[in-house]
Amino acid sequence: MMPQESQAPAFRWGYAVFVIMLLAVLGFVAVGILSLFAGVDTTSLGGNVALIPIEGEITGSRDTGLSFGGAVAASPDIIEMIEKADKNPGIKAIILEINSPGGSAVASQEIADAVAKANKTKVAWIREVGASGAYWVASSTDHIVANRASVTGSIGVIASYLEFPGFLERYNITYNRLVAGKYKDIGSPFKEMTFEEKAVFQQTLDEMRDYFVSEVAKNRHMSKKDVDKIANGLFYLGSQAKDYGLVDELGGKAEVISYIEKKENITADVVEYKKHRGLIDVLGDALSQSSFYVGKGIGSSLLDKSASSAVSINT
Repeated sequence: MMPQESQAPAFRWGYAVFVIMLLAVLGFVAVGILSLFAGVDTTSLGGNVALIPIEGEITGSRDTGLSFGGAVAASPDIIEMIEKADKNPGIKAIILEINSPGGSAVASQEIADAVAKANKTKVAWIREVGASGAYWVASSTDHIVANRASVTGSIGVIASYLEFPGFLERYNITYNRLVAGKYKDIGSPFKEMTFEEKAVFQQTLDEMRDYFVSEVAKNRHMSKKDVDKIANGLFYLGSQAKDYGLVDELGGKAEVISYIEKKENITADVVEYKKHRGLIDVLGDALSQSSFYVGKGIGSSLLDKSASSAVSINT
């Protein structure tokens, strides 16, 4: 009788895949835990010039959801970096690298106030876009350098809202108005805005615009009358903005560095300040890049604002 050959146990692919997935999950968890303690200590970064990017829509909160394009400039993050650069004795100047169309009026003012309080030489570098609220921020610096073909200015305030009572009527849907307060549902998309309500909104926008103009005039050492003439909401190319006194110099990073070196009598060593990104941020970006958003403006107005007012006010 032939000796019986021993049989090797069959390779368990399912078990192997499970182990690999488990290790991957544990790895993600470990990275996430470490990221809680591995924040960047900006005071030990070295360099003598802090570069702080302001990219994307200016918002007042870090919790903005998954936005199309990904980039947002949350005022808490920007202010935190400005304050850290200001407290760092090795930093002699701060560069705000701006590529933003503006955004929240309150968030823009918060950042502008933080810039004004910083006891450093502050330079705004407008690369492609530095409009509306982003220009408000730029105006609070000591010197503005803009690309000749960049878009800047757009000094004004906008409020937008949806209105579709005709749509509701067409499909026999009734808006039952229950409010405690005459103007509590002002700007609701479910009813037409009355003439009186429009007048209330317009007065608010005019007051906000007046404050915007006053701040730019103060920051740029211009008369309010001169700023008011060009504060019609139009955007200007960098070359036009210089003619109007909205920027000081045309150019790019080289001109920014040259200004700082002459003013501070130093050889600039630029270090970029970035908000530390943890595991949640990385996973959020991954999800954002693998998703498609169509009609975000309409969708966000319907979903996010239907519980209160559909009006958004931005600079």
